[in-house]
Amino acid sequence: MIADLRQSGAMRLLFPRPDSAALQAIMINTAGGVTGGDDFSLNARAEEDTFLTLTTQAAERAYRAQPNQVAKIRNRLKVNKNARLHWLPQETILFDGCAVHRRLSVDLDDGASLLLVEPLVFGRTAMGEVLADIDFMDRIEVRRGGQPIYLDAIALQNDATAHLAAPTTAAGAGAMATLVYVGPDAEVHLPKLRALLPPAGGASLLGPDILVARILAHDSFALRRSLMPILRHLSADALPRSWMT
Repeated sequence: MIADLRQSGAMRLLFPRPDSAALQAIMINTAGGVTGGDDFSLNARAEEDTFLTLTTQAAERAYRAQPNQVAKIRNRLKVNKNARLHWLPQETILFDGCAVHRRLSVDLDDGASLLLVEPLVFGRTAMGEVLADIDFMDRIEVRRGGQPIYLDAIALQNDATAHLAAPTTAAGAGAMATLVYVGPDAEVHLPKLRALLPPAGGASLLGPDILVARILAHDSFALRRSLMPILRHLSADALPRSWMT
């Protein structure tokens, strides 16, 4: 049940017929991409004992920005007691010249569960694109009862392609995904998750109920090929249909 819905500007939510017990919402940017000066925000709450999945219709594109203009994206999620939330956007593709500052904040009550993924693509490899001059800042914050349980920040500025080529950074990877799973069975999933990871991936427990992973891949196709079985497993085969197209 949708308790309250308000939307404006280029951000829209659609609610397809669900394939699972979750209420599914598809986030659609009717502007077709993000560029400097844009300001997007989303606030969503999963009430007690509910199951909410948020995804996107397709990959988001961060296009070239005009000088001194930065796009801002703020997503705030609240998961009440005994509720479950899946944050499963498809890839964000960075184009050369983009300027985007993004933040995702998740507030969990005790007993709340979370599956979160953020796939990121560093230009379209098949098109020979390089990120010679960008301004991309990304921050993910997960708190439980007001206390931080996961904080992650990325800053890619100027020649990102050269920076990512370094063996101590990304060894030339063209795509990356960050994954967070919070649930009482997190420790049980760790061996299976590690078995599904590609060579350029790693997973660990931050606590008995907090599982995190990072995956690097040559391009978006290879990243999705690695992510799909992992997300199917952690979502108990409740992956949104938009991920299948």
